[in-house]
Amino acid sequence: MVAGLGTALALPALAVPAANSTASGASAAQSSRALATQTTQTTLRADTRDIAGRTHATLSVFVLGTDGQPATGAVVFRDHRKAIAGAALNAKGSATATLTLPQGDHQITAAYQGDSAHLASASHSVPINAVASGTPDFSVSVNPGSLSLTAGQSGSTIVSITPSDAAALTSPMFVELSCSGLPDQTACTFTPQTVQILPNATDAVTAGLVVATQAASTAQGALRTPSHGNPVAWAVLLPGIFGLGGLAFGARRRRWLSRLALLGLVGFIAVLGTTACSPLYYYHNHGPPQNLPTPAGTYNITIAAQSSNGITAITHTTTLALTVK
Repeated sequence: MVAGLGTALALPALAVPAANSTASGASAAQSSRALATQTTQTTLRADTRDIAGRTHATLSVFVLGTDGQPATGAVVFRDHRKAIAGAALNAKGSATATLTLPQGDHQITAAYQGDSAHLASASHSVPINAVASGTPDFSVSVNPGSLSLTAGQSGSTIVSITPSDAAALTSPMFVELSCSGLPDQTACTFTPQTVQILPNATDAVTAGLVVATQAASTAQGALRTPSHGNPVAWAVLLPGIFGLGGLAFGARRRRWLSRLALLGLVGFIAVLGTTACSPLYYYHNHGPPQNLPTPAGTYNITIAAQSSNGITAITHTTTLALTVK
């Protein structure tokens, strides 16, 4: 049980590859890959603090291979086996997430998803007892807590808003969802973007979240071959050029006419240069630009849920781990 400020530590759990009763029939290539994959240890630490009648938990996870080197990839935090958040491991093999927990008892675990060189593993659970208050509030979670996509793919997850002390509500509470921390060339969409908590509600309300990445463009823009012998263009340009030149030559004795001719010639050249350098000219002669892909890597996407009564705002966040291949 945690009250006020507290710290709970889960002992590391060692992931051991499951024994296969038919291992004698495995190929030599499969055996070689199994030997090259390391087991891992996942350790979870939870620091809790009660603020304004709510329990805030800072979850810190560490994942190391059996060789003592940090692992890479994503971890998912679970409460009673249900995913509530995800996070990307940094270069030291650690990740942190801060969550607001609804009233009641919680059993928090951290599950490492594994990568090409490391096996998955999970920590032992950390018990946390979250306090309650008489003020309407909510918590936010995401399930699944991680997505793994190839650039160009889209993935979906469910965001849940769980009410706390909704009996104190005198009117519906509206919660707006948003996301941040997306890598370049990536977008997120909530359906719906705003959810409603009714007075006396106890069940969570949900919204769908779609994360869309972008692949590199493979289509080449159709290039238009410039026409060097267009008779209409020359019919317009040549008389204009010769006319301006003759006007300037014949105006040698008239200073004001000479200046006017020079000004017209400069304006004519400027118009031609502006037209040739315009985006529309570039598009017609070089085709559309290629799309850039979403960069590969593992990212922390922050999902924020905010509600306001016009005077004060309530904001809670969770994290989603996104791996782009």
